[in-house]
Amino acid sequence: MEHPYLFLTSLFSLFGLEDWAGAHPHVTYMWFAMIILVILGWIGGKSVALVPKTVQNVFEVIISGLEEFMVGITGEEGRDSYPLLLTVFLFVLLGNLFGLVPGFYPPTASINTTVALAIIVVAWSHVIGVKKHGAKYIKHFLGPVPALMPLFFVIEVIGHLARVLSLTLRLFGNMMGHELVVGILLMLAGPLLVPLPIMAMGILVSLIQAIVFFLLPTMYIAGAIEEAH
Repeated sequence: MEHPYLFLTSLFSLFGLEDWAGAHPHVTYMWFAMIILVILGWIGGKSVALVPKTVQNVFEVIISGLEEFMVGITGEEGRDSYPLLLTVFLFVLLGNLFGLVPGFYPPTASINTTVALAIIVVAWSHVIGVKKHGAKYIKHFLGPVPALMPLFFVIEVIGHLARVLSLTLRLFGNMMGHELVVGILLMLAGPLLVPLPIMAMGILVSLIQAIVFFLLPTMYIAGAIEEAH
């Protein structure tokens, strides 16, 4: 569903790139989300104090809480992967919340964005597995019965490819579905009756999908780290 007005698309018209921006809104808003995260990270790092204030306390609780949650699943060896998964979590959450801002387009409502994120986190789980086990990581794909190893290998490869598909379609489907529901309700009920319940539902959906996109790769990394049986 095309938006009648996108804020960044109109800005790109100043440079003669309105058609490109209109055809690729997920790219422009993806970069916008990245810029916001970089600026917030810079501001947050610059304002760190020995005696934290309210904002620093909130961020420390969130960041340390997610880290301990991940380490509880993966063990200490999974701590090295936390910066990547935290970055993905923040990007997905911010991208999802863009859908609640008039004139903004959530980049996570594009399958191009979600498949890119899914490939990154799934590929990283295999990088961690190879780093941990070396060539023995192949045992994760062979199963316990030597005679059935070729069959297990094919099944495991399909299963790992399905992880990419699952992450991609889950995030894309939920965010695109939310966009469609908002558009339909606005046409049926009007802009005065819809905003509050839809905003509440949108915030909840955005948070849940970001947590899911953090949790599943954490489990994939935990599986890659453990010894094959």
